[in-house]
Amino acid sequence: MVDLNAYSQPVGEPVPGWTPRPAPARVALDGLYCRLEPLDPERHADELYAAYASAPDGRNWTYLPDEPFESADAYRRWATAAARSADPLHYTVIDRATGRAVGTLSLMRHDPENGVVEVGYVVFSPLLQRTPISTEAQYLLMTYAFDQLGYRRYEWKCDALNAPSRKAAERLGFTFEGVFRQALVYKGRNRDTAWYAIVDGEWPLVRAAFRAWLAPENFHEDGKQKRSLHELREALRETGSEPAAG
Repeated sequence: MVDLNAYSQPVGEPVPGWTPRPAPARVALDGLYCRLEPLDPERHADELYAAYASAPDGRNWTYLPDEPFESADAYRRWATAAARSADPLHYTVIDRATGRAVGTLSLMRHDPENGVVEVGYVVFSPLLQRTPISTEAQYLLMTYAFDQLGYRRYEWKCDALNAPSRKAAERLGFTFEGVFRQALVYKGRNRDTAWYAIVDGEWPLVRAAFRAWLAPENFHEDGKQKRSLHELREALRETGSEPAAG
């Protein structure tokens, strides 16, 4: 049913007891495969530059506002400025197996008043791409936003032409909401922006699927997954209970 006001006009559902949420903070978040730490150029910049430099070419930077960094010093200068930023707030992804920094991602466009935040500026090196680390890093930030900060909406936006980013959003459980045409100009070219989001009512199912997927028993000895995130979400929708990994 649609709520009506005193004038018989349709209005949004009440949000009882809502208060502004805390802004994201410089916290560390621990998982099975990785740890997220606030970006610290003194501890992370050299390892991050080396991780990014291991890529065979610069294709991972095509849809980012920056180009590949030409030297460790150039990256350190960028990281020093980024570490001072409160929004975007950058986190470093640490591989727990090696203790090394292998990528970054951020919480940005903070809107504590309405409980909305966006994950963005995701720069994952070849050392974590297509590994459980890349998935768990996203899960840890979502858990922080929804379960610790109490946010209602978690956004993902990307260039509408960025097919890998759009595929990743759908794999992780985001819902496509449309394309904002001519939303930005970057690197001297137009960007139509594809919008995706997870809202708090969807989060319990998405979270349960993440937990089942990340469980060690969901992986074969060669590291390949037994069940995909999509498969686990669909199983959860059908059964209404947390799906088994095996």
